[in-house]
Amino acid sequence: MTTLRHSVTVLAVERGLVAELAPLLWDLAESTRADGATVRTPDGQPVEDLRLMKGRHLRPGALYELGRPDDDERMAIRVREWRRTSAIELEQLLSAPDLNARVTLRLTAPDRPRLVEGRGRMWGPDGSGVLRRGAGRARADLAAWWDAAALPPGAPPAARAPVTVRLKHLLGEARLRLRPRRAEDGRWRVEAVASVRGRWLLRPVAAVVLLLAGGPLRRGFRDAVEQAAEGWDQAVARLLELGPEGVREELARRATEGRPATD
Repeated sequence: MTTLRHSVTVLAVERGLVAELAPLLWDLAESTRADGATVRTPDGQPVEDLRLMKGRHLRPGALYELGRPDDDERMAIRVREWRRTSAIELEQLLSAPDLNARVTLRLTAPDRPRLVEGRGRMWGPDGSGVLRRGAGRARADLAAWWDAAALPPGAPPAARAPVTVRLKHLLGEARLRLRPRRAEDGRWRVEAVASVRGRWLLRPVAAVVLLLAGGPLRRGFRDAVEQAAEGWDQAVARLLELGPEGVREELARRATEGRPATD
C-alpha cells in the first residue's frame, strides 16, 4: 500500500454563511413549476435544457432529462427524496458512447446542511469493458468539519476525518481523507491523505508498480490537490463577492440562460 500526503491552505466558508445560502437554492427550485415537460421559473421563463420526463415536479419518482436531445451524451436526474425538513436525495444517470454512470447524492438537513453522502458506479457501453467498471462512496460530515476547523492550535486532530472518499476498481482500491485546521486570515489548512493498493491476487503486482511509480504518483497527487485548492478558492472568492442577494440573482439568471453557442 502507498500513502500520499499533501496540505494546502484555502479560503474558509463559515457555518453561518452556508446556513444563509443553502435555502436560496431550495427556494429557487421550489419556486419553479412544471408545464408539461417544460420547467418554468415564477415569471414564466423556461429553464433551459431541463425537461420533466416522468412524475410530478420535485416529488419522489420525478425524472428529468438535462441537455439537448441531439447530444450524444445524455444525462438524467431522478428525485428519490425531497423533504427540506429532513433530506434531499437525487440520483444522476449519465449515458455516453463510451461510458455509463449512476451517482446518488443525499443531503441531510438541506436548509442547514449537516451531512453529504454520495455513492456511484460506472460501466462501459452495454455492460462491456471490465476495466471501465468501478464504484465509489463519499461522505462529508459538515458539522464535524467546522468543529475540527475550530480546534485550538496544538489540539490533537479529530479521530475521524470529516471527509472520506473510497474508490474501488478491479485493479485496485483508493481511499482519501481530508482534515481541516484553522489557519491565519480566515483560512483553512487542509491535509489530504490518500492510500492506494491493489486488490486480491493483483496486490503483489500493484505493490511493485506503486513502488516504481512512487515519485510521479506523489507529484501527480500533489498537483491534483493544488489544482483542487485553486478551483475552491476561485469559487469561494466569487461566492463571497456576490453575497446572499447576488447569489440569488445569479442562480435565477443561470436557470434561464442557455449554454453558449458553439461553432
